[in-house]
Amino acid sequence: MKPDPTAIAALLDGSHGDPFSLLGPHEGPGGTFVRAVLPGAQVAVACALDGTELGELALVDDRGLFEGVIAGPPQPLRYRVGALGAHWFVEDAFSYGPVLGPLDDYLINEGHHLRLFDKLGAHCISHQGSEGVHFAVWAPNAALVCVVGDFNDWDHRRHPMRRRADIGVWEIFIPAVGVGAAYKYRIVAADGTVLPLKADPWGQASELRPSTASLTAHPVKQDWGDETHRDYWAKVDPRRAPISIYEVHAGSWMRDDADWFLDWDAMAEKLIPYVVEMGFTHIEFLPIAEHPYDPSWGYQTLGLFAPSARFGPPEGFARFVDGAHRAGIGVLVDWVPAHFPTDAHGLARFDGTALYEHDDPRLGFHPDWNTAIYNFGRREVSSFLVNNALFWAERYHVDGLRVDAVASMLYRDYSRKAGEWIPNEAGGRENWEAVDFLRAVNRAVYGQFPGFFTVAEESTAWPGVTQPAVEDNRSALGFGFKWNMGFMHDTLRYMARDPIHRRHHHNDITFGLMYAFAENFVLAISHDEVVHGKGSLVNKMAGDEWQKFANLRAYYGLMWGYPGKKLLFMGQEFAQLREWSEERSLDWDLLSQPAHEGMRALVCDLNRAYRETPALHARDCEGEGFEWLVVDDALASVFAWLRHAGDGGCVAVISNMTPQVHGSYRLPLPREGVWREIINTDASHYGGTGQGNMGQVVAQNGAALVTLPPLATIMLEWIEAAA
Repeated sequence: MKPDPTAIAALLDGSHGDPFSLLGPHEGPGGTFVRAVLPGAQVAVACALDGTELGELALVDDRGLFEGVIAGPPQPLRYRVGALGAHWFVEDAFSYGPVLGPLDDYLINEGHHLRLFDKLGAHCISHQGSEGVHFAVWAPNAALVCVVGDFNDWDHRRHPMRRRADIGVWEIFIPAVGVGAAYKYRIVAADGTVLPLKADPWGQASELRPSTASLTAHPVKQDWGDETHRDYWAKVDPRRAPISIYEVHAGSWMRDDADWFLDWDAMAEKLIPYVVEMGFTHIEFLPIAEHPYDPSWGYQTLGLFAPSARFGPPEGFARFVDGAHRAGIGVLVDWVPAHFPTDAHGLARFDGTALYEHDDPRLGFHPDWNTAIYNFGRREVSSFLVNNALFWAERYHVDGLRVDAVASMLYRDYSRKAGEWIPNEAGGRENWEAVDFLRAVNRAVYGQFPGFFTVAEESTAWPGVTQPAVEDNRSALGFGFKWNMGFMHDTLRYMARDPIHRRHHHNDITFGLMYAFAENFVLAISHDEVVHGKGSLVNKMAGDEWQKFANLRAYYGLMWGYPGKKLLFMGQEFAQLREWSEERSLDWDLLSQPAHEGMRALVCDLNRAYRETPALHARDCEGEGFEWLVVDDALASVFAWLRHAGDGGCVAVISNMTPQVHGSYRLPLPREGVWREIINTDASHYGGTGQGNMGQVVAQNGAALVTLPPLATIMLEWIEAAA
């Protein structure tokens, strides 16, 4: 049947909603009928993939429409076309069948497809005898979706997509397209509005900003050599393993000679050995997924599946992770499902409707960041994000995700005034859709990747952040760890006080032990503490220059002796003086100064002691691993506690937060005999006064007389009983 002229006109101007019904080969009573749009051609011959000529096509419309009957059944085709004495070949994307199958349709529709990152987006595959790229995107309310890119001169008329109406996905296989081709989606909304070109939500590589196209990609790495590392973490309980995290902003840890970002390979050469030397167990990167705005530090993420082009191609990040693992270092990445920016090329009103976000700003707008909020209750959106978490674990072998701004997800009234939010069905403020989503993420990653763990930045007292996400406890979120924000706030407030006043604020240190085991905590001194006018960590300390350094050394000693895993933001290990800025490298030249090198040496030794001494890490998350020795000596500003390991080992941690030496201080100790001094933050090679206990003390009758250096923390490990 001859199509209606309006249908042909729509086909030629790229507005036909079902181009596969008219284009390509179709079986008919007279044989296989072929229709093709070949702009610029005057003659065309249809050929099989092996080059066999199947028949000439006639030019039936000067705008490039060809028709004709060919030999053989419908099959993938290419056309040898010519004009003005020149000849070239054109591959026919409309001669190929769909790639997605009924099982994909079913799982996508149910929201339970845990391999969607293999199905949606752009994938270099072999299909029906041809190499090419399969494009698939979810846009259920669109009238038409076309792929535009380098391979079709960004002409939307060339590759309109096939609509799978049951699931709202549009797909097309385009032969002869390879790795690294730039592309976007041209989406026509249901009302006929042509939307700004959209980057691929599932795109696995991106152009360097300010360009915003997605790039066709392939699996980034096949030759992984990190089995030993991954097997180790799959077998241990991370709560009882030493975890000391070095938080890094990849764009400013170090720059090259041109003050530009290091690529992943250059970063691997410098950062991995440094972290090994410093004794950290993990690197945690601020978000490395593609984002349009540098000063967002990556927290305004748009390309959730694409490592940022700022640091080179995606395979570079895979090599970095592999190299870190081979060196025994884990890699965590910050993950941002709490919000997304509304840039025109991104997810906002993706198909002309509030697809990924809520339509009502009381649910779908984040006042803190002027961004959109994911509609966690929509199964396709939840599936998109769950798949993204799984993607980083599988494709890049990352060891865990630190999930940003969890508190903002849990409460509908977060940062909102009365009338600016909508209660849940029971009239409460809890966002149960977000809760269910977070539980689904944790069940998925823990279920599929032994050794993987998640960390929540959650600043409220939500019950059960790190409790297993079992069915009979809906509020339990299933995270492995939670940042201890209370520890950070209370202890830094204490350290900022003049020592003469600290006696009146003793509970700033002691209070945190009331809840230290309510969750599995990470003690995080993160990037948030050294930006936006807050100054550097050393400059938060009280006193003159010497006292600031002494206070910071004492603080680090207290922190590494306190129950909980450790996290320190880059630069603070050597007492960076300037406030951190994403626009410049850390001030590495400071290490030429003894005070800064001393601080770095201390952090190195603290990490070593923490890793090698089970009493300091084996019961980080369990109350049985902690015992107060001195809790109420506010007058002397002394704190002392015991850390236990399950194997019987124990370490005493003692902090003197005054500038006075406490000589012959009676320290209760539960075991008789020799206690070896394994850390003294006042040691001269750290920049201290060198006062201490000559390497050990002896406990008799339940106590030892010890010297407590000024503004210092010491650690004493019990090594042998009295003779």
